[in-house]
Amino acid sequence: MTAAAATAIAAAGASLPAVALAQAAAPAQAPGFYRYKVGDMTVTAIQDGFFRRPLEGFIRNAELPAVQAAMASAFLSTSAVEISFTTMVVQNGSQITVLDTGNGDSGAPTSGLWMRNFRAAGYTPEQVTRVIFSHFHGDHINGLRLKDGTLTFPNAEILVPAPEWAFWMDEARMGAAPEAMRGAFAAVRRVFAPIASNVKQFQPGAEVAPGITSTAAFGHTPGHCVFMISSGTGKLMFMADTTNHPALFVRNPDWSAVFDMDADVARATRRRMLDMVAAEKTQVHFYHAPFPATGFIAKAGNGFELIPVQWTSSV
Repeated sequence: MTAAAATAIAAAGASLPAVALAQAAAPAQAPGFYRYKVGDMTVTAIQDGFFRRPLEGFIRNAELPAVQAAMASAFLSTSAVEISFTTMVVQNGSQITVLDTGNGDSGAPTSGLWMRNFRAAGYTPEQVTRVIFSHFHGDHINGLRLKDGTLTFPNAEILVPAPEWAFWMDEARMGAAPEAMRGAFAAVRRVFAPIASNVKQFQPGAEVAPGITSTAAFGHTPGHCVFMISSGTGKLMFMADTTNHPALFVRNPDWSAVFDMDADVARATRRRMLDMVAAEKTQVHFYHAPFPATGFIAKAGNGFELIPVQWTSSV
């Protein structure tokens, strides 16, 4: 693994970039949740805030002027990118499934809004039936266990991709990891080690809950998975970190984010997944897309466009 990749993983895990940590807490907006239907299931997007990082160095294989031009074309800052965090809650009858958990109290000051928004949506942690993880970067797992050790969802079954578990929980790999990456390994152990015997591992391709099927989407991390949510004729693909900000990586799927651990595999996965959902006209949810982080993908030249859903006041 390159030094750049190791540094990126540390940034995504235990330690966020200094520019993010230095920010003052943002003034509060209204609660960030958004509901919609997938067949008979109710899906609720839960926002966890954002962090801001410099644009320079964010994309490994593109010159800064090209990246700035892409941001400008989307009417976004050309000096920094605001990376949003939006998880998903799937309610299927009495079963409540959480897909990824946000930053908890371990992220930037502009994050950590998840529990407020989750409760505002009418849920309590005790109601959660299961928590399913796409991968083990800190902004996806830290919401499972707070800094004081409190487990957020006391009654939930915990499900993780087996290849992701094998990578991050390997003691020899942790011992051989570059210094910049060891914080990310430590964060994984902080979250999962106390409940390791109860964590259920699944192989990519398995149905992990009724109507929720996993798919391998490796590259961003060694065991990164996405999830197809299906009910009746309704389908939604939870794309997790297949892309980061869509203004950059949906439009330019061959660009490589600094957080991608295997850039070549991540690029191939991104193009394959975007091609598939565009061809099948499947609704998508991206973890790092602007809230409510859902829409459809259309081909556009050599890349794609995210077409956001039209907001509606009813489910």
